[in-house]
Amino acid sequence: MSKPDRVEPRPPELPAPWHTPERAALQAEARTFARDVVMPLADTLDPQKAEMPRALIDRMAEKGWFGITIPSEQGGLGLGVFEYCLISEELARAWLSVGSILARGQGLGTQTLDPERRRDLLEKSARGRWIGSIALSEPTAGSDLAGVKTRAVREGDTWVLTGTKRWAGFAQAADFIEVLARTRDPEPGEPRSAGLEPFLVVKEPGTFPPGMTGRVIDKIGYHGFLTFELDLDGVRVPESDRLTGLYGDQGADADAGGFASVQRGLNIARVHTAARAVGVARAALEDTQAYLQEREQFGHPIGDFQALRFALADMAADIAQARAFWHQVAHLLDIGEPAESESAMVKLVATEMAVRVTNQAMQLHGGNGYTTERRVERYWRDARLTTIFEGTSEIQRRIISDRILPKP
Repeated sequence: MSKPDRVEPRPPELPAPWHTPERAALQAEARTFARDVVMPLADTLDPQKAEMPRALIDRMAEKGWFGITIPSEQGGLGLGVFEYCLISEELARAWLSVGSILARGQGLGTQTLDPERRRDLLEKSARGRWIGSIALSEPTAGSDLAGVKTRAVREGDTWVLTGTKRWAGFAQAADFIEVLARTRDPEPGEPRSAGLEPFLVVKEPGTFPPGMTGRVIDKIGYHGFLTFELDLDGVRVPESDRLTGLYGDQGADADAGGFASVQRGLNIARVHTAARAVGVARAALEDTQAYLQEREQFGHPIGDFQALRFALADMAADIAQARAFWHQVAHLLDIGEPAESESAMVKLVATEMAVRVTNQAMQLHGGNGYTTERRVERYWRDARLTTIFEGTSEIQRRIISDRILPKP
């Protein structure tokens, strides 16, 4: 009996109503770049826990991908959250960190007090010449950002920052670091977040500024850039580099105040994480589809066995569900809806899905899945992080439940 024809993995296309010729072209360009450029680098560099080369970042900058959400009059592509997540999903399918590096542009580090300088930095951000790091969390303040203890003390026209920050990705290679610090303690009756402000620490790439040292955190995955714990001992920041908001989102209210303006940026970051999680899960699905057809046991490709076929079907269905969900929530953000609950929901659903799917992919690869000879172990390591960063699954459940039940 002849073998059935091999079925090649077919990456999903954009369905209606989200499909437009322009989006389809963006998706195709990112998909080809991920396959031909990013994947070979990931296969070589990820096992070494190495950083992505600057040449790769420069190639993405040439495509305008660091300015997807920056208005065209500032040199960006003038597109929305949907397109930002669309490109990121494709890049994350090859290497999660490359789908993530785009967030270090998009106007990050541009919300300065001086409008003219803001415009100049936006143009640099759009060109990929102003790529940053965010230092929000601390050893004792992660999910509870209102517990930040790093202090900013004003001395004339300068702020002096002292404290410790943790989980600052890309910090050494960046052009700047955004640091969330406390300028004062809350007054009675004020929220605990009162007095928290973001500051722009400008630096030379490859170095830390005077008063700052960094220690590399050794991660089990999410390689491609280094993540640091930072010690700040008298880092000096001019008043002109106190920011009006975080994340650089062009849809945010620049007058909302430092801490209050974080929310929309967090919502976008959570949808972005959902899209990246879908990209990683897709990688696991597509590699597993190919493996089930090439691996033979008992005289048959193991893809002939119903239990394994059904497991693959469940993986595909879970990915399609999460993918449709991020499409919906990105659209809501683009039309100006706050979508706070929906952003938490899609982050929760997509990242938990990615953990299940990559775990199942390792199982279906058998012993070969537990080796570094196959990419599936990379997908599994990277997917596990998506349930933690940009707010853990437990924090997303709290956000959702607090909006459908009275707060305790």
